[in-house]
Amino acid sequence: MPNLSDIVVQVRRDILRMVHQVNSGHPGGSLGCTEFMVTLYFKIMNINKKFTMDGKNEDLFFLSNGHISPVFYSVLARVGYFPVSELKTFRKINSRLQGHPTTHEGLPGVRIASGSLGQGFSVAVGAAITKKLNKERHIVYSLHGDGELQEGQNWEAIMYASANKIDNIICTIDNNSKQIDGDLKDVLDMGCLKTKFEAFGWIVLNIENGNNLIEIETKLHEAKSLCFKGKPIIIIMKTEMGNGVDFMMGTHKWHGVAPNDEQLELALNQNPATLGDY
Repeated sequence: MPNLSDIVVQVRRDILRMVHQVNSGHPGGSLGCTEFMVTLYFKIMNINKKFTMDGKNEDLFFLSNGHISPVFYSVLARVGYFPVSELKTFRKINSRLQGHPTTHEGLPGVRIASGSLGQGFSVAVGAAITKKLNKERHIVYSLHGDGELQEGQNWEAIMYASANKIDNIICTIDNNSKQIDGDLKDVLDMGCLKTKFEAFGWIVLNIENGNNLIEIETKLHEAKSLCFKGKPIIIIMKTEMGNGVDFMMGTHKWHGVAPNDEQLELALNQNPATLGDY
């Protein structure tokens, strides 16, 4: 098994190539969450690569901010759910790898359609309740954007989870402070997320550098140790949008813009090949 750093570099290359080849997609958030997704799937979750939709007797993951599908697809392929070569079909007609994850194409690893923001908490809580009813000791994980929290449905599910002691769930917020229209504070300031989630009865953990593999793994293990103790768990993870590509970092402008030929070459040169491109 290659080390996580090598996998991270390869996933970055996958993301860049996927959005470039169709001149469409969302590289910024995908690059920012690469370290988290690689750590989650390669080190943390107990998964069955013989995919079933019901997900019995394994940990589950739900991607709520579905526009960062490039990182999701790359990690699913690299961990073994489907051939890496299928990444070439991203966003193409009749592909299983649509711009936002969907279920009717039957892509292994994808259990919900997540094109509409704000629904992931509800789905994750429902799945966690199902595991409790089935008396499973497995965990439900989810990832959400910070701008996505502007959707009201999130807070209904967040309130419900704590009130009903849904304690087999670990949700993570990609706190890059940027969304498609600009900085979060300029669009709709969310204030202190830690204070909000504590007020709603959640255990709150922080990842100060969500692009540091060691910190991510350490905090996810801590979160796992706090499961099944009566409260849901949230991780607020500070990331850099466009991480790993210098001209994409520090701005919201790469939220949903693909690199041109010259920009792709520059970006790939910053991330030398490790495992072999698709």
